Amino acid sequence: MSENFPETLQEVTDGIELLQGAIPDLMQAFGALGEAASEEAALSPKIKELISLAIAVSVRCDGCIAYHAKAVADCGATRAEVAEAIGTAIHMGGGPSVVYGGAALRAFDAFLQDHG
Repeated sequence: MSENFPETLQEVTDGIELLQGAIPDLMQAFGALGEAASEEAALSPKIKELISLAIAVSVRCDGCIAYHAKAVADCGATRAEVAEAIGTAIHMGGGPSVVYGGAALRAFDAFLQDHG
C-alpha cells in the first residue's frame, strides 16, 4: 500500500486515460455512470463520496482510496465525517478495514492540505 496518495491518484488518472484510448466507448459510459451517481439527489455529493470512500476501505483498493479521499476533501467534508465513514467501513470489514482505514484518513489529510 503506497502512502504517496497524490502519486497513487496520478497513477489512477494515467490508467483511466490509457483505458480511454483503448476502449473509448466503454470508458465514456463508465464516466457517465460516475457522473450520474454523483449528482445531487436524495443524498448530497459529499455523502455519496463519503460512502464511496468507505467502500474503497472495505474492498481495500489503494487507488480508490486516493481518488475518493481527494473527492471528499474537494466536497468540503470534515475530518470527523471522514473518520465516521471509515468507522462504518471498519464495522463491516473487520481487521483489514482497520489497516486501510488508517490509510484512507492519511489520504484525506494529505488532500485536505490542498484546501488551506
